Amino acid sequence: MYIYRNIHYQINNHLKKKEYTIITGPRQCGKTSLIKALSDELTKQGEIVSYISFEDPTILSAINKHPEEVFSFAIRPANGKSKDKKRIYLFIDEVQYAADPSNFLKYLYDTYEEELKVIATGSSAFYIDSKFKDSLAGRKRIFELRTLDFDEWLLFNGFLQLKDELENIRTQKDYFSSVSKELLDNFNNYLIYGGYPAVVLENDVQEKIYMLNEIKSSFLKRDIQESGVSSIEKFYNLLAILAQQPGNLVNKNELANTIGVDNKTIERYLFILQKSFHISLLRPFYSNIRKEITKMPKVYFNDSGMINIILNRFYDFNIREDKGALFENYIYRRLSRVYDSSNIKFWRTADKKEIDFVITTSFNQGLAYEAKVNCRDIKNSVLDKFTNNYPNYPVSTVSYNISENCKWVFKI
Repeated sequence: MYIYRNIHYQINNHLKKKEYTIITGPRQCGKTSLIKALSDELTKQGEIVSYISFEDPTILSAINKHPEEVFSFAIRPANGKSKDKKRIYLFIDEVQYAADPSNFLKYLYDTYEEELKVIATGSSAFYIDSKFKDSLAGRKRIFELRTLDFDEWLLFNGFLQLKDELENIRTQKDYFSSVSKELLDNFNNYLIYGGYPAVVLENDVQEKIYMLNEIKSSFLKRDIQESGVSSIEKFYNLLAILAQQPGNLVNKNELANTIGVDNKTIERYLFILQKSFHISLLRPFYSNIRKEITKMPKVYFNDSGMINIILNRFYDFNIREDKGALFENYIYRRLSRVYDSSNIKFWRTADKKEIDFVITTSFNQGLAYEAKVNCRDIKNSVLDKFTNNYPNYPVSTVSYNISENCKWVFKI
């Protein structure tokens, strides 16, 4: 049974638009299930729909000869030949495998205009960025499907009442939930095993771990191989180091010396990890834009299950020595859903005073968050220094535990 994702309705609304709909995201995040559900909905509404996958070598070989060959496997639009022509919806899974996906889609868009609507998925933005040229500007909109958010995790597990409670907590200012402990217990599970849909739907713990290992060993390995990395071992060594330090600065020189590669290789590895949706790099917040560009970023993982399978740590969150890092990693993930991720940064002084997240919402204005497992760990001197320097960015401390002095994690 298909379970609706938060982004489903946004994409469904975009199907009415002329521009093509491109859905990216990590492997195993549910893109194929999503477009099959969209395809089924359109079919039930009486629309004309075709569905193909470029993982099929026969189809791929044909379309690489000429874009028109796609209609050997899908319904061809009328292209002005019929007065009662009806729009064709063409769903393409794994479009990045085309030799030149940009030229392929541009040809179809310019040739068939309103008569053909393409909805395509691509497993890695690495391919979207490197192969989708400027010729598609104005012809596409990209949607990013990630692994499950916590509210989606609750839905997938059938905890509908808890999902409603989470919504009440987030939207009602003084709402106090009677099931806060139950929410936290499930939240702990989410932080350990992450949000890959198949992993979430699996009840057996050992099977969850096995599935996560398959994602790391098989699917991540495909991203690495298809991006042309020559030393998979060194790539995994970098990944293991990063998994031990979510929320920490990324020092490319240190990483290069530790792994035994040059700085350009580290930059390339980081680029691949970002474009295959496994990590995000957060830039520092400064009033001086030159400093912002040149200073070291911080790293966060886009799924905590990936952190834990890399480290092989699957014990309870409350006894984890790295629970502060896991918690901070979640806060970044949550904030990147609420705000434009390009506007989220961190603040750090030369004497290592730091605010975890600074979000610009308009020119020279915004808000800031400091993530703490325990509210008592707040350093008021740090908050005061930031506030004195940036009075238009009020700071809130987000805590794992409920406290009068901190914003509770479920409130953001």
